[in-house]
Amino acid sequence: MNKDKKKLGMGLGALLSANTKNTNNINKIDISKISPNKQQPRKSFEEKEIKELSNSIKNQGLIQPIVVREIENNEYEIIAGERRWRACQLAGLHSVECVVMSVSEESVYELALVENIQRQNLNVVEEAKAYKNLIRINNLKNEDLAKKLGKSSSHISNLIRILELDDEIHQMIIDGKISMGHARALIGVPNAVERAKEIFEKKLSVRDVEKSTSKYKQTRKKQIEKDPNIADLEKELSDKIGLKTEIQFNDNGSSGSLKLYYSDLNQLDEIMKRLKK
Repeated sequence: MNKDKKKLGMGLGALLSANTKNTNNINKIDISKISPNKQQPRKSFEEKEIKELSNSIKNQGLIQPIVVREIENNEYEIIAGERRWRACQLAGLHSVECVVMSVSEESVYELALVENIQRQNLNVVEEAKAYKNLIRINNLKNEDLAKKLGKSSSHISNLIRILELDDEIHQMIIDGKISMGHARALIGVPNAVERAKEIFEKKLSVRDVEKSTSKYKQTRKKQIEKDPNIADLEKELSDKIGLKTEIQFNDNGSSGSLKLYYSDLNQLDEIMKRLKK
């Protein structure tokens, strides 16, 4: 584990403390030389908030420096403070005070996420996507990420699961039309978008939605559970052809599909030879 990651769990403040103890570490940088982090977890910025912050900066100056890293030839990428950077642009500033940090590219995304979580700037969908990206980028388990960020493992898992839902439902969550409880009840349910709209229009409670979807989920669970007779048939086929097989039935129970699994091209060639006989 590198030094950046060790400090991550302590929060962004711990990472910055060593860099902001004296003003010698704060540099004035041309605002045109600074660009936002392409992997910034926060995707939406309220114009009203930016304008209010811009007016504050005009009157009182920038109280907290923007945190950046140098990427090449005096060009800088924002680690923390994109909202302040936008407000400084709106205020017409030509240069801004920055703390320049030396951190790895993978740590930039983590630091940006930590800052946004600490400031509660992310909506739940942005937070879920950020968690999923961190897990993918760093090859982590949910439990590992939870420890890093000081969150419960269930919080991480529940948020990531809502990404299984349609973007239209995500927007309804962001807009406050349905709650996280509603959204969790809709995961894996057909016609989820229509059901979400019905929740909003009829002001249904989470309990109402859970009751209406539980019957489908129970039926689906039974379908997923393997019939012992089917399992025996799969084993018999596997033994005869020397390949793993899987039998799946459609919802009507009278049709379905047979899957054959091969581990390399040689096995695939052998299957093709047998089919041609």
